[in-house]
Amino acid sequence: MIPREDIAVGGMEDVAVYAVGTLVIGSGAAGLNCAELLHALGETSLAVVTERLGAGTSNNSGSDKQTYYKLGVFGDVPDSPMEFARTLFQGGMCHGDTAYVEALGSVPAFFHLVENGVKFPSNSYGAYVGYKTDHDPRQRATSAGPKTSIQMFATSLKRVRAREIQIFDGYEVIRLLTTGNGEKTRVIGALALNKERLDADDHGMTVFAANNIVLATGGPGEMFATSVYPQGQVGSHGLALGVGAWANNMAEFQFGLASIGFRWNLSGSYQQVVPCHFSTDEDGADVRYFLNDYYETMEQVATNTFLKGYQWPFHAERLQAFGSSLVDIAVYQERAQGRKVYMDLSRNPVAGEGMAEFSLAELSEEARTYLERSGATGSTPYERLQQLNPLAIDIYSEHDVDLRQPLEVAVCAQHCNGGLTVNKWWETAVGHLFAIGEVAGTHGVRPGGSALNAGQVGGRRAAHYIAARYKADKPEVASWLKQASGQIEAEFRHLGKLLDPAPRRDGEAPAEVRESIQQTMDTAAAIVRRLPDVEDAAARMTDLHRGMTEQQQRLSGPEQLPRAYQNEHLALTSLIVLKTIEDLISRGGGSRGAYMVIDRSGDRLVETKTGTSLPHRSENLAMREEIVEARFNGNRNEAETKVTPVRPLPEDDSWYETTWRKWRAGEIYDE
Repeated sequence: MIPREDIAVGGMEDVAVYAVGTLVIGSGAAGLNCAELLHALGETSLAVVTERLGAGTSNNSGSDKQTYYKLGVFGDVPDSPMEFARTLFQGGMCHGDTAYVEALGSVPAFFHLVENGVKFPSNSYGAYVGYKTDHDPRQRATSAGPKTSIQMFATSLKRVRAREIQIFDGYEVIRLLTTGNGEKTRVIGALALNKERLDADDHGMTVFAANNIVLATGGPGEMFATSVYPQGQVGSHGLALGVGAWANNMAEFQFGLASIGFRWNLSGSYQQVVPCHFSTDEDGADVRYFLNDYYETMEQVATNTFLKGYQWPFHAERLQAFGSSLVDIAVYQERAQGRKVYMDLSRNPVAGEGMAEFSLAELSEEARTYLERSGATGSTPYERLQQLNPLAIDIYSEHDVDLRQPLEVAVCAQHCNGGLTVNKWWETAVGHLFAIGEVAGTHGVRPGGSALNAGQVGGRRAAHYIAARYKADKPEVASWLKQASGQIEAEFRHLGKLLDPAPRRDGEAPAEVRESIQQTMDTAAAIVRRLPDVEDAAARMTDLHRGMTEQQQRLSGPEQLPRAYQNEHLALTSLIVLKTIEDLISRGGGSRGAYMVIDRSGDRLVETKTGTSLPHRSENLAMREEIVEARFNGNRNEAETKVTPVRPLPEDDSWYETTWRKWRAGEIYDE
């Protein structure tokens, strides 16, 4: 156990302090894997701090068969780390060196998961057979079923506990502590609220002194109202942005069809069995089979529904020629009109006037062959799903949802491909501060499942670098306080102002602030983006963020402190997202990946059965060669952006003898 020390600071006595070599913030699959490897590499002065163990995305998300993307390791199909890196790189806005690192690290990371007990299937030869996922030219994807990341979390947690790594559960991290200025800024610790002691005089303030901090908290899913993230998933971007870290690619999200009661991605098998989609008014009346207004024939309706399985994320390129992303736009527009949208597995698609009735014969040859070879030819989508992937039914049954009943759906925010800017060891621009998993920004438009690999590889890279370069004795609290006490005292003052009723009579309650953030982001930063909306949203988010730092939230008591702090961090992250989008569009950026840029003078239209609509820009391909970075400039109290050229794929012709010498000398960590 890590010993507790008590200090007097900020007018409080006996404030808890824990000193560690490395602190991992977050307890998902990426963070636990990093902690596990850090300990194995000799960093035994180590702790994990988390808001609620098991509440994050890793342990609460999945799809029909959640994908893990790795280098191809079966059969006679050629593959190489550079080919893998090329696939990550070709989507644009992705640095070549980190793409290559993720490719090289994919095999050891994958087989570590296998050794941990994640149940990836293999054939009688021992080959871990793969399949193609979205944006994947090969069969690199594999899956342990709907609960791939859940298994990753559970098996790694078991290893962490076996190593007796201490987990501080129930702590809301509210600030990072730093020393130095500008490029010499580095972290030295963190402040957190013990949520079991919010009513105490010090409101549970807990101090962590640390040589290194690893952020592993997942993505900022809570910034959207229409989201498939676990509720409360805020991420830690705001923590890092608050101390000067840069973020990149923060315009790049993934959106896709998902259920909004029990939050779950409806990709893969759920669409490949060709369910019926319909909408109703708010009262459940006026049933409309709205896809018939977008597609001209039953073959188009059925085939594009099937293709949503392969091509699940919304993608602007698939709006053309009656493509599969018309399904997403149709759902989005129905909901924008105040209607409810449902996916119904008990019925096949219903034909519109002049259309043929549904049958498997109406599917394209690709779709029909897939279902026939899979033995999924039942008379209803539900029967076909039973034949194709019964585990996809089981996951809903476990949450008391019967898939024979219509399931309310929406096009939901699912993943942030951007994040904090990191180098090839996953260290941020703030020294000794690392970001892994979804909080790290290493992708532009990426293949499905590569995010799980990125989290595992990033955690391994951070662990190796910390063990090689940053491992040191844990801080000695008395001397450490000379650097940190002023920041701790300032936080106690801020906390006191949050709870002071006098200056915030006109402020909003934390729940109202959260709703305001989410509605703003749903309007300006989802799959349909308009420059005037983005500019207006950025201005409002600037005002909102400044208001919160001036204690304009109205708290009813200390139990609302965690949510109030989350709102501060979420507003700052949202501001960075909006400023990034504003920069891209204002400099001529077009519809890219998961969003379309609406422009009356745009060169593209969305063609549907009833005519053309939604004029928008095509992608500006030149912008694939650059990455927009953004940070919060505390001196000017505003967000700022810069453009960084994409680093190319490396030419790795390393010679064994010289590499061996550099490796023995530890010089590889200096390159």
